[in-house]
Amino acid sequence: MFGQSEEDDEGRSPAHILLVDDDEINLLLTATALREQGLQVTEVTSGEAALRLMQQWTPQLVILDALMPGMDGFATCRQLRGLPGGELLPVLMLTGLDDDASIERAYDAGANDFFVKSTQWSLLIGRVRNLLRAARVQHELMCSRAKLARALDLARMGSFDWRPAPRGLRLEPEALRVLGRSPRQTLGLRQMLRALVGAERHGMAALLREVLRHSTVLDTDATVALPDGRRRIIHIEAEPEFNEQGSLCGYTGVLQDVTDRRMIEDKIKRLANFDALTGLPNRRQLIWRAERALEHARHQGHGFALLLIDLDRFKGINDTLGHGAGDELLVEIGRRLRSCLNHSDQLSDLGSDIHPLRSHRVLEAVGRLGGDEFVALLPEVDSEAQAEALAEAMLRVARAPVLLDGREYFVTASVGISLYPRDGHTVVDLLRNADVAMYSVKSAGRNALQVYRPHLAGMGRQKLELESALHKALERGELVLHYQPKVEVGGNRVTGVEALMRWQRGTELVLPSEFISLAEETGLIVPMSEWAIREAARQIRNWRDQFGLDLSVAINLPSRAFERTDLVDQIQHAALLHGVPLRSIELEITETGLMKDLQEVIPALHRLTQSGVGISIDDFGTGYSSLAYLTQLPISEVKIDRSFISDLGITERSSAVVTAIIALARSLGLRVIAEGVENDRQREVLCRLGCATMQGFLFAEALPAQDLPDWLRRVHAPKWPTSELMALG
Repeated sequence: MFGQSEEDDEGRSPAHILLVDDDEINLLLTATALREQGLQVTEVTSGEAALRLMQQWTPQLVILDALMPGMDGFATCRQLRGLPGGELLPVLMLTGLDDDASIERAYDAGANDFFVKSTQWSLLIGRVRNLLRAARVQHELMCSRAKLARALDLARMGSFDWRPAPRGLRLEPEALRVLGRSPRQTLGLRQMLRALVGAERHGMAALLREVLRHSTVLDTDATVALPDGRRRIIHIEAEPEFNEQGSLCGYTGVLQDVTDRRMIEDKIKRLANFDALTGLPNRRQLIWRAERALEHARHQGHGFALLLIDLDRFKGINDTLGHGAGDELLVEIGRRLRSCLNHSDQLSDLGSDIHPLRSHRVLEAVGRLGGDEFVALLPEVDSEAQAEALAEAMLRVARAPVLLDGREYFVTASVGISLYPRDGHTVVDLLRNADVAMYSVKSAGRNALQVYRPHLAGMGRQKLELESALHKALERGELVLHYQPKVEVGGNRVTGVEALMRWQRGTELVLPSEFISLAEETGLIVPMSEWAIREAARQIRNWRDQFGLDLSVAINLPSRAFERTDLVDQIQHAALLHGVPLRSIELEITETGLMKDLQEVIPALHRLTQSGVGISIDDFGTGYSSLAYLTQLPISEVKIDRSFISDLGITERSSAVVTAIIALARSLGLRVIAEGVENDRQREVLCRLGCATMQGFLFAEALPAQDLPDWLRRVHAPKWPTSELMALG
């Protein structure tokens, strides 16, 4: 009759309508018209029947006859509004009356629309369609609002608006939940301000006055105390609204609980700006603070200082006790260093509530630059002495014993100091110069402080130049070996020689004290040691071929050379290449170097002695060797350090130490050599104590290889091993 319904065109199920009319003819005609449009219709003839039915089922639309016996349409409409699901149900009132009073009465009863009874079915169908469409839109809107409310709850967000008095602040239920209130509570602006924590209350009040004065956007965070005592960080954001005249009429905005997000952000910031191990500011944070301090010092015209603190011999503890103990040590030293000054962990930019002339004080801190290096930042210093006093305090706390694994250990530190503006105008310059000063302390013996001086930079450049030249020395063949005889005094014979490295740098002969430590630091000591083995083997063969000398040569090797798995192969290859017996080669390792990497060195020592190479412990008595280890080591000789020889015949303590070393060596079946013998007094005491083999300036300095035969010829007292004595005649 009227075509297909709109609902069917859009693919939805036909709407189900409850039709209520006591007139059966009108009921039939109306139902027929509705069904012809594809609508489902349930018919009842009274208001009471309609209400009973709706207690079990809810239609999508109710069409009520206004005038019915018993309960009329107006009363029925009012009662169905109280049923579950009935408050939003669309109701169309049918009336035969076309007067204003009936229409108003229908609306008062809760009807959505009315229709004057007639046979104009198209008008009725149009009203029905409009009501169904409006109900559907309203339902979708309510679903969207429910989803939005759920999303706001999940995001811990809610909206609000503010209007001038008398309306004031109005918070949506979601916003009230964010603030820990029930949706039915009301919260005014004053109550909201009272919920803020501490000084934030006055700060927020001042901010709101400023925002209202200039009609600007509000965007801030505030810490709010909830009714249950919890504190939450609330982000507040609002935009102004203006009327037709352009005047401010209020604000609309949202507030959101960002506590969890802020905690995550703060954690990320902390990880990015603070050292994970010690909790101190890291390099990034230190640079940031130093730059801010530099800006303030430049603006205010005062000085500031950087102190670079490097732990001495930290690697020894880290390698010996393990990285866990090393980490414990770094944490403890970091804690001690920060106690020496007014350390601040503040991360964010300086707030406006900090006094502008004193705000730089929060930059003062100790941080970990990396590894075992720390930096102390003094944002304002009056003199060099002030920075030195802090450095002295840090050296004192670093020297105190540290308890690791139940035992006490001792570490020291080297401190370099640079001052703005004298030692640099940028953070990079100040750090570099503090580093130069610190390394000058390392070179001078450690455990001290040094303020930067310009001449120290020259020393640093000299070190770089020396390192570069040392790299080229191997390539250019500038390294040479000099040989110092070992003399058996009682038997008047030379038992062998010790090979000592020299560097022929142009016309200058550089002594090992000036380059060996640098070679060890740069790793060049390993290829230099390999060269020394080859050169010593070559020289042994040369002496044998030219002079008939059958000398053994002792070569000093660093502990790291013994860690190489191919050391035995290198020595065997060098001996085979030059045709000399392995017994002609001896290796010396210092006691300190031996004990530092003992477990790694022992296997190499056994392989070497099994192949025929002798092992000697150099500088014996200066390290911290265990007597238990000495009984297990495959060594054949110990050399008494020159520090014990120098005072022989002068102090009883030196004689006692030397006597103990000789007795220990004899009990273990080891040869003993005294090095650094320079006068007859020392020689006589050593002979009396039972040490007959010596080396030192009393007999000969270290000689070039070509000069050793001449020395042997000139000195008639000593005898030397030879296969052809006439070769020198």
